[in-house]
Amino acid sequence: MKLTYLGHSCFSVAAGGKTLLFDPFITPNPLAAHIDINAIQADYILLSHGHADHVADAAAIAKRTGATVIAPFEVGNWVARQGVDKVQHMNHGGKIHLDFGTVKLTNAIHSSSLPDGSYGGNPAGFLVTANGESFYYSGDTALTCDMKLIGDSTQLKFAVLPVGDNFTMGYEDALIAADFVKCDQVVGVHYDTFPPIKIDHDKAIKFFHQAGKTLHLPKIGDSLNF
Repeated sequence: MKLTYLGHSCFSVAAGGKTLLFDPFITPNPLAAHIDINAIQADYILLSHGHADHVADAAAIAKRTGATVIAPFEVGNWVARQGVDKVQHMNHGGKIHLDFGTVKLTNAIHSSSLPDGSYGGNPAGFLVTANGESFYYSGDTALTCDMKLIGDSTQLKFAVLPVGDNFTMGYEDALIAADFVKCDQVVGVHYDTFPPIKIDHDKAIKFFHQAGKTLHLPKIGDSLNF
């Protein structure tokens, strides 16, 4: 699997012959000014919740690429109102079978409202499996014991976890989350974009290293292979 980081909590994963794009927030992010959203390809766009810093470019990319948007029910309804034709609504605990593998919606502890102020339902994460290999994207969340259910049921290649603190768990709790999901390879997201979530990269990476785990903090536009 190849993961490409596109800033904040946005990343794409090439898996099962398809491109999965998560939480696209690119054009409003000054740190991602060098990323051209018109060059981004997607077969599926997965939205964890309704906040603008996770859905800002979703409709534009979906319309251009013809991607199917996968989202919690209320977020899916909002996307459909933006003129997106292909929307797969989900809710927590549900799993869908697609042409590349499966996607299961997992619990997250956060909040969710749409850019127009409408109700965004409950925030979520995703457990994705393709060609017998799985990864977990927690979405914006606090540390929760629900993550242990993932570690008990699924062997992960990597986990994508927020590390910026303030609005989500910080890197200290993300390390505990990595223990809960039994995964040593973690990609950090939701950091540095705004002043309240700026982190000390070296300190966070060392914190994971001392626990025998690897925290990846790729530059925007860079890719990782798992």
